[in-house]
Amino acid sequence: MTVYKIAVLEGDGIGPEITQEAIKILKFVGSRNQIEFELNYAPFGAAAYFSHGHPFPVETKKICDEADAILKGPIGLNHEDSKTIPIDLQPERGALLPLRKRYNTFANIRPVFLPHGLAHFSPLKPEIIGNGIDLIMIRELVGGLYFGKKETGINEDGKRFVSETLEYNEDQIKRIAKVAFDTARKRKKVLHNIHKSNVLKSSVLWNEIVEEVGKDYPDIEVIPILVDAAATYLCLNPSQFDVMVMENMFGDILSDQGGGILGSLGLMPSACLGPDKAYYEPSHGSAPDIAGKGIANPYSMIGSVAMMLEMSFNMDGESNKVWQAMQSVFSKGFSTPDLSKPESKLELISTEKFGDLVLSELEQT
Repeated sequence: MTVYKIAVLEGDGIGPEITQEAIKILKFVGSRNQIEFELNYAPFGAAAYFSHGHPFPVETKKICDEADAILKGPIGLNHEDSKTIPIDLQPERGALLPLRKRYNTFANIRPVFLPHGLAHFSPLKPEIIGNGIDLIMIRELVGGLYFGKKETGINEDGKRFVSETLEYNEDQIKRIAKVAFDTARKRKKVLHNIHKSNVLKSSVLWNEIVEEVGKDYPDIEVIPILVDAAATYLCLNPSQFDVMVMENMFGDILSDQGGGILGSLGLMPSACLGPDKAYYEPSHGSAPDIAGKGIANPYSMIGSVAMMLEMSFNMDGESNKVWQAMQSVFSKGFSTPDLSKPESKLELISTEKFGDLVLSELEQT
């Protein structure tokens, strides 16, 4: 029997409850393919800070180092509770960015997908959604402003100041561009290059490198578009996009907007790929306001498992079946309260029940 080691980082808030549903699916897929997914749980995020004194403890790093892939739940606290943790040890700074840096997970893949039959989730008008939304955002994840030099202090005028550096080199841009072109080649052969070159010199270099890489992909149509225009068109005409590539901060913002046009970040799983290891996570936060209520939809966590099956273990067939199983649950009129209003015609079910229904659908494939 093949054995794969999975580091499971449940995270904070709703993390443990949606992770539990994703694990159900992972175990089932393993059992019917004679694969053992060895699950090694490790503390990560705010909960790890309170239990171990650090959001990314040494023992967690060891478990992740030894894993074939990492399944990570959402992390973080609400604004007030975050203040109880030192700034540099708050989960995003003290755990998430170090995780990305440690495994050089430079390519963040975020599908923005809503078939026509589920258009009722979206706040966009039916005539804008058309036949549905189906695009992929590819975000550079370990460079740019988030990883640049940071300085705070008092200047010569006695005023508080902050300085943060946005930095990229051509190798960083080239490797994410290749991921984007390869993805576009598998789809509609259209790549939107998101930039802000009318203001930022970093975007001027970004565009130059994308253009150079594009010479190796003559079959791909490249459409440059300013990031602010892209944000507008995502709302007005999302169907024009298929694959979008962008730097770190642009990707952070636009992918959250992608969740907005779907109706919820709860519908957005993601993959974070490095040269040797990948981790998979929902794009949303830990939603501490609904934690423990059993109303959070596990779609993004189960979807992250589907992406893991495809991208880390070459189980494309099983991955597709997981996606289809989740869509089937929705199409049969079920949803969780966090995604749907009480007045909707959907039958509102719990987090656990949604996971059970997905498993039931999967068992029939």
